[in-house]
Amino acid sequence: MRFTVFRTPKPKKFNFPSRYYDPKKDEWEKRKAELGYDSSLSRDERIRLQMSKRWERKDPFGKSPSSRFISYFIYAVVIGGSIYVILFTNIVDNFLALFGVVSK
Repeated sequence: MRFTVFRTPKPKKFNFPSRYYDPKKDEWEKRKAELGYDSSLSRDERIRLQMSKRWERKDPFGKSPSSRFISYFIYAVVIGGSIYVILFTNIVDNFLALFGVVSK
């Protein structure tokens, strides 16, 4: 074995012959398992497929568009009201004067 300073060894090559994969057939087998027909999927795969189908939601947050609009509207009202109170009323000045930070 020779010792070299600036040479790194080449990595071993990975040679894996690919198998034939038919995505249409795979999709067809999954669809048959969903409907309960006889399929070539194993029992575990069928159970996993049924569980994922049962737990699937249309919206990742579980809210309908109308409830999302209402929540955005409430956020806008709270932020707008806070800006109005801070800029156009003297409540903040009275609050700061109460603690002695600002004199009247």
